[in-house]
Amino acid sequence: MAALILPTLTAAFSFLLLFTPATQAQTAPAPGPAGPLNFTGILDKNGQYTTFIRLLIQTQVASQITNQLNSSSEGLTVFAPTDNAFTSLKAGTLNTLTTQQQVALVLYHVLPKYYTLTSLLTVSNPVRTQATGQDGGAYGLNFTGSGNQVNVSSGVVETQINNALRQQFPLAVYQVDKVLLPNDLFGAKAPASAPPPAKTPSSGSSNETATKAASSPDNSEAGSIMSNASFMGLVFGMMGLLFIGIFS
Repeated sequence: MAALILPTLTAAFSFLLLFTPATQAQTAPAPGPAGPLNFTGILDKNGQYTTFIRLLIQTQVASQITNQLNSSSEGLTVFAPTDNAFTSLKAGTLNTLTTQQQVALVLYHVLPKYYTLTSLLTVSNPVRTQATGQDGGAYGLNFTGSGNQVNVSSGVVETQINNALRQQFPLAVYQVDKVLLPNDLFGAKAPASAPPPAKTPSSGSSNETATKAASSPDNSEAGSIMSNASFMGLVFGMMGLLFIGIFS
């Protein structure tokens, strides 16, 4: 009898194992940490931003943005000019900038905080950028608009923010159809001050010059001649007195 019970229990146990859910036998793996945001990859995926990507890499601002996204709790907002925006610039505009000025130009397109389009309408203008403080410049941006339309102005150019390439914390990327030229670099320069007028000689100086001329060597020579004439007159006078004494 025992010989029959043991195989029956074994078979029943095996049957139960077949219907036990696999999820109870295995623990589901925990989700891995999210990888770092590929900022330039977002631009590259959307196309038409090759010039901006080149400047980001050339100035090393792309690496700076990546580092800040991984360490900042405020997030970032980037305005990405299209290739057509750079083509519309006056020829040689970028080439006339120094390396430091190119860095400032790229940083001028980055806000040190995450903004939605709606929140840009309620900011206090001007809004500081990542370029603020470069070479002592203000490098601020002004935002205006209503509803779904938001305009951004640098003081030199103004354009509408047309498309959100990404709008999810910690990074917002918006398309702009003009390069945001900072007033600190491209604004009208103050005219150079005129040199001070040359000083004209005063009347006192003229009188002093005339006085010096009066005491020139010619006047000294005339005084010497007068002195000699007086001496000769004295000699002749004494000789006359001497002759008078002899013949008297």
